[in-house]
Amino acid sequence: MTRVSDPAPNPHATADEVQAAYHDPKLANVLYHDWEAGTYDEKWSISYDERCISYATEVFNAVAGTQDQPYGHAMELGSGTGFFLLNLMQGGVIKKGSVTDLSPGMVQVALRNAKNLGLDVDGRVADAERIPYDDNSFDLVVGHAVLHHIPDVRAAFREVLRVLKPGGRFVFAGEPTKIGDFYARRLGRLTWWLTTNITKLPPLRDWRRPQRELDESSRAAALEAVVDLHTFDPSELERMALGAGAVDVRAVTDEFSAALVGWPVRTFEAAVPQEKLTLRWRLFAYHTWLRLSALDRKVLSKVLPRELFYNVMITGTKPAAPTEL
Repeated sequence: MTRVSDPAPNPHATADEVQAAYHDPKLANVLYHDWEAGTYDEKWSISYDERCISYATEVFNAVAGTQDQPYGHAMELGSGTGFFLLNLMQGGVIKKGSVTDLSPGMVQVALRNAKNLGLDVDGRVADAERIPYDDNSFDLVVGHAVLHHIPDVRAAFREVLRVLKPGGRFVFAGEPTKIGDFYARRLGRLTWWLTTNITKLPPLRDWRRPQRELDESSRAAALEAVVDLHTFDPSELERMALGAGAVDVRAVTDEFSAALVGWPVRTFEAAVPQEKLTLRWRLFAYHTWLRLSALDRKVLSKVLPRELFYNVMITGTKPAAPTEL
């Protein structure tokens, strides 16, 4: 069953709205994510099958463990299309879910995905700094690639702890580290420039997306630069959560070699016509990423500083209610 009460999305931002968004990060987030909602899953290779179920559950277990599963009722903060919550539900980590996002378009798509999967999910358009749920509502709050979009991360942590039940847990994953963001963005920009210029050559013009689509992608990328507000040092992120009142806080990082290869691959895929990307290519890219992720997890994480990795994940809990004597 899916339920939602929210305004209609605006998927076609005007030039004036884009200009205004440069001075209003929350407007930028709504415009950018409404813009991307319909194609977001395709752009980031998001699915709701065994591939992403395994990824979501492995990421969750790597930082939070398996001891408290399944969680009764979980909320995803900044859910986007529902990738993290819905795949965790399918993986048996969560029984019932709620999706929240500042973008009406994303909430709409997340609820549609939940309905198609037969999952028990409701949804609300929500500001992470003012979550529209009562105190002590959830056993778990999750998020994937959301904290770096929120203007006041400390306020968001306080709100997360407010809506959690005593002893409830939060898990946020997919956040960019300071060093990881530095090299990933530069690799992405270089790949975009090379791909869009090399495909101007006559022998490769079949690999060039129409200029209209490239211009639209550039406008979306301009907004993306506005909505990505933060990068994190893992220790700094731990201090934020502790300062908000969380306990048992722990940050873990992943993806170094996988990010060095993955960002150019994803950027290349976004810059060429989708019909040129054969199943063989997609399998090659996916299995390469899997092998490099295993290398990062099993070898490089043991010898490299955690600050070098691209992603940081963090978990913590709300203090348990005091016991009566």
